[in-house]
Amino acid sequence: MTHTTAPEPGTAEPDAGTPTGQQGGASGPPGGRLRQLGHLVGNLRQSGIFLALVAIVVLFAVLTDGVLLSSTNVTNLVLQYSYILVLAIGMVIVIIAGHIDLSVGSVVALTGAVSGVLVIQGGMPWPVGVAAALAVGIAVGAWHGFWVAYMGIPAFIVTLAGMLLFRGLTLQVLDNVSLSPFPDGYSVIASGFINGLLGGYGYDAFTLLVFGLGVAGYAVSATVSRRTRRGYGQDVEPLAAFVLKLVLVAAVTMAFAWRIATSRGLPVVLVILAVLVIVYALVTRNTVFGRQVYALGGNLSAARLSGVNTRNINFWVFVNMGFLSGVAGVIYSSRSNGAQPGAGNMFELDAIAAAFIGGAAVTGGVGTVVGAMVGGLIMAVMSNGMQLLGIEQPTQSVVRGLVLLAAVAFDVYTKRRAGVSR
Repeated sequence: MTHTTAPEPGTAEPDAGTPTGQQGGASGPPGGRLRQLGHLVGNLRQSGIFLALVAIVVLFAVLTDGVLLSSTNVTNLVLQYSYILVLAIGMVIVIIAGHIDLSVGSVVALTGAVSGVLVIQGGMPWPVGVAAALAVGIAVGAWHGFWVAYMGIPAFIVTLAGMLLFRGLTLQVLDNVSLSPFPDGYSVIASGFINGLLGGYGYDAFTLLVFGLGVAGYAVSATVSRRTRRGYGQDVEPLAAFVLKLVLVAAVTMAFAWRIATSRGLPVVLVILAVLVIVYALVTRNTVFGRQVYALGGNLSAARLSGVNTRNINFWVFVNMGFLSGVAGVIYSSRSNGAQPGAGNMFELDAIAAAFIGGAAVTGGVGTVVGAMVGGLIMAVMSNGMQLLGIEQPTQSVVRGLVLLAAVAFDVYTKRRAGVSR
């Protein structure tokens, strides 16, 4: 009895009587064309999120008569939403692993409170406050990781309890009273700028140089990655599309750099955020730990059978989330120049929304750090644009909720279509 095997998705089945490798004539093999088409369709979500960001920026730039893209507003947008982007980095990793963390807003408040008590009340050097905030964040992450990884309690329940627990501890640490101000060194973390190092007439040349080097590094990395994939026989995007993408990325990045350079220079917090994005993008894409996180969220049983220590991975995912919550707590308290009992309220929802809008899947196993950053920027631009237009807060919440729902619905829709196609 003869068995036939169905062709893999994205490939063409040979015509009867046509020798392999000679299909399609002069126009090229149809299998190759289908693979290229599959590659483009497979990148729809990633490409679509960038296009959505551009469309939203253009829309609000027009509605605000260009105020959205003014140098001052672009700089303020970076300063105001940097801590949400930091949280989004950790949140997307948690979601990739198949979990959720509802406590990060409370942890931001607690870490800022601990830093405020030590530095403002205790008079200790500000680096001690930063170190203490990060240590508390790591301890909180370990607490969550223990219950999720080793006791088997769902992360939703553990972090919901943590949201209440650590908000209560924040009130106790601060005695329900706000503390301010922090010393100048601490405030520089979120409100300081690097400028004047290379001069410039009406702009900061150092800022443009840093962004230019970043664009060049991205172009080299993308080119090497594309060449490596081709060397392994993997499908890559057409050269024209690849070059166009590099040009667009360079143009948008340098336009953003010019706005920053003509304002107050390079924000210190933007340097911190850039380092975190680069490090975590490399960790998730190029390390064993990153691949195991994707395997854990994609198929837990298969990951266990493959020898992945799922308990350890889950534990360190939450420790990392706690660490980044501590970083966000330092940035937020530095930005607000004080420690407040109500700090971090609803931050977890903004971080979750950024991850899902940026392409993370509700079922886990899918998502990128860069995508989460784009999702966070979409939320930031929408919020900032609506504020500039004078739209009331309730209406802003409605719009943001609808955007989040649309992003998740699109994820579910694409998964169903993929299931049908298979």
